[in-house]
Amino acid sequence: MEVKTVDYQSPQAPSDLALSLKNTGFAVLVNHPITPDRIETIYAAWGAFFADEAKHDWLRDPNTQDGFFPFQSENAKGAMAKDLKEFFHVYPWGRVPPQLEAITRQLYKDLSTLGIELLGWLDQAMPDHLREALSQPLAEMMRDSQQSLLRILHYPALTEAPEPNAIRAAAHEDINLITLLLAGSKPGLEAMDTDGNWHKVPCDPGMITINNGDMLTLATDGYYPSTTHRVINPDAETNAPRFSMPMFLHPRPEVDLKPQFTADMFLQQRLKEIGLK
Repeated sequence: MEVKTVDYQSPQAPSDLALSLKNTGFAVLVNHPITPDRIETIYAAWGAFFADEAKHDWLRDPNTQDGFFPFQSENAKGAMAKDLKEFFHVYPWGRVPPQLEAITRQLYKDLSTLGIELLGWLDQAMPDHLREALSQPLAEMMRDSQQSLLRILHYPALTEAPEPNAIRAAAHEDINLITLLLAGSKPGLEAMDTDGNWHKVPCDPGMITINNGDMLTLATDGYYPSTTHRVINPDAETNAPRFSMPMFLHPRPEVDLKPQFTADMFLQQRLKEIGLK
């Protein structure tokens, strides 16, 4: 499984990204505008939030899905065991702790802008018949969207043996169009190839991992496949907390992914399947 490393500054970046996402569902972006030291600063700030019991004052709103989700809130589609993680959902209209407001809002804005640019690259690279079959260009699906989600993830160090089949994030595919994942603070992310073999995804400082979501796969008739991935448990020698921050790009709710099948219909269906609704 050859996940291509794409240099954001290269003239070949749009075609390199599209080719890697078409062939593997994944790509790794380097030399992009979000610097490694900035990512490190944000992880440290959110790490302090997760270490404080006051995080429970920010419990998620079950209707809007923003706020803090305690440990073992979510399971992967079809999985019985809950994932070994806690997390916080940030939407443009949602809540953010005051001490984290400025850096988090700016990161949300910058990742959203970058993601829409990357969707424009995918629009250009698609065969004409697929582009013409879309209800609107991928980048246009994102215009004025308030649905994109920045998820701040904390995988605590394991203090006891987990229950059978429980891992940090069970095998799953993302729901949205594309995901921009800031390099995790520790390794653990793996992607599955078409033969069912697992491969480690690089997480060097400053990398952003890009992957397709199920909405993109549906809208493009599988041209950009959504690849199964997971986060495995650490071994005894590497048992430490892990942080990561995926930005899930979601189109406006009324956007048709297929005739008379909207992004919101798809989202509500999946939220039920993963135990959040």
